[in-house]
Amino acid sequence: MRDLYRVILWEDAVKMFEKDILPGIRQTERRNGCKGIDSCMRSEAWNNWTDSLCKNGEISDWQYENWSHPDSCEKEPRW
Repeated sequence: MRDLYRVILWEDAVKMFEKDILPGIRQTERRNGCKGIDSCMRSEAWNNWTDSLCKNGEISDWQYENWSHPDSCEKEPRW
């Protein structure tokens, strides 16, 4: 475990995920003919993305292990 002096907060990470990652997931959902959302794909994308944040030192090990999935993994976000 390492100490980080500056980390991304969960709320900011969710905003980044919904702005930068989720649009590509929506395209894949449409291309795959999904009638709604693919919560498994969205959750996997969140897991992979937070894993990369942790490996890059942008979030701590604790954050990676304890953050919950955002609501946008289960339903469309409301802006």
